[in-house]
Amino acid sequence: MFFLGIDIGSSATKLVVIDENRNMIGRSVIQLGTGTSGVENAVSNLYASHDFHPEDIMGSVVTGYGRKQFGSADTEISEISCHAKGVSFLTPSIRTIIDIGGQDTKVIRIDGKGKIQDFTMNDKCAAGTGRFISVMSKVLDIDIADMGSIDKEATEIISISNTCAVFAESEVISKLSSGCSIPNIVAGIHQSVARRVAGLAYRNGIEPDLALTGGVAQNTGMVRALEQELNARLIIPCDPQLTGALGAALYALENY
Repeated sequence: MFFLGIDIGSSATKLVVIDENRNMIGRSVIQLGTGTSGVENAVSNLYASHDFHPEDIMGSVVTGYGRKQFGSADTEISEISCHAKGVSFLTPSIRTIIDIGGQDTKVIRIDGKGKIQDFTMNDKCAAGTGRFISVMSKVLDIDIADMGSIDKEATEIISISNTCAVFAESEVISKLSSGCSIPNIVAGIHQSVARRVAGLAYRNGIEPDLALTGGVAQNTGMVRALEQELNARLIIPCDPQLTGALGAALYALENY
C-alpha cells in the first residue's frame, strides 16, 4: 500500500510517496508552483520514474500555498501541520522549524511528539523569503543555485539596508556600479534575509534543536548567515524541500 503527499508551493511542486511502513519510496520535484502545470508535470514525472501506478495509491493529502486550487487529493492539510509532521518524523529532537519558502517564511515551535506549540508567519513582503533571493540573483545575472558557492568567495559582507525587494534591487545595482564584487554583494543579500528571518524567529521564540527547511536550506551561504544571526547551529533535514510533502504523506497514511 502506498500513500501520496503533495506540497504545492508558490515556486515549486513537491511529491512524496511512502509505504505502510513509512518508508519513502518515491519523490518528484518540479520548479513550478501553484497556478502552473507544476502539479501535472510532477505527477507525470513521479509515475514515469518509479515502479508504481495511480491505482496503487491508497490515500493522498495535499498541502502548501496552492492546496486550495487542487481538488484531486482525499484531504487538504495546512503546510504548518505538514512541516511539523515531516520534520519531527525525520529528526525527533527538533523543537523549532524555520521554513523559508518562495512566498513566505514560517517559524514553527513543536513539542517532542511533533505537535505544534506556536508559529509565526511572514507572508506580507518578499523580504525574508526565497522570492527576495530569486529577485537579487536575476539582478546579479547569476543562477540562484550558485549563490551558496559564490558566497564562499566573499572577502567582506556588503550590507544591503533595504528590505523591500524593489528598493533593494536599486541598491544592489548601485553597489555594482561602485565596483563592489558580486561575492561580497551575495554575502550581503544572505545577511539581509537572515536578519529578517532571525527577527521573525526571535518574535516567535526559539528552542533547540533548530531545523531549516525549504529550497533555501540548500543554499550554504544562507545557512551560514542565518546561523550567525541566530548564534545557533541549524540542522538541515535530508531533502529539506520535501518535508512538507513527507508530512502530507504521513497524514495520508494515518487517515487511512
